[in-house]
Amino acid sequence: MLMISVALLCATTQMAAADSSDVIVTVDSSSLRFSPSEVTVTEGQAVRFMWSGQALPHNAVADDGLFDSGEPERDVDYRFVFEPGTAGTHSFVCEPHASAGMVGTVIVEAAPVEEVEEEKVVAQDTPSISLVSSLLVTAFAAVVVARYNDDEQVE
Repeated sequence: MLMISVALLCATTQMAAADSSDVIVTVDSSSLRFSPSEVTVTEGQAVRFMWSGQALPHNAVADDGLFDSGEPERDVDYRFVFEPGTAGTHSFVCEPHASAGMVGTVIVEAAPVEEVEEEKVVAQDTPSISLVSSLLVTAFAAVVVARYNDDEQVE
């Protein structure tokens, strides 16, 4: 039993740490508004739409179809991660209360571009043959080939 409790505590702690950068949007039931109604995140970051025990059911649906918390409910814990490529402004509504002004905006900023350092190519010391040495080797090879051909003709 103790091992199960410790495992659950560790899992809960890991989940809390993983979600610490999430931006939370709740419902202000007295005025039918999202709170806050505008949030800014960076690509890779998540927004969690959370409310519980509401008298009226709500949802959060992006106008551009990027995210949808589902059917309106009184208890919602919906998390959406804005992946790379989702930068921009995304308006969303609570479908049952859009006409009452229950709307919001998520501004997604592009993730910083990681600059990769170019590898510097270091010239390696390689043996080289000078022009004079090349000419001498070529001349020697020509002499050897000529002698071989002369020997072939004599026999």
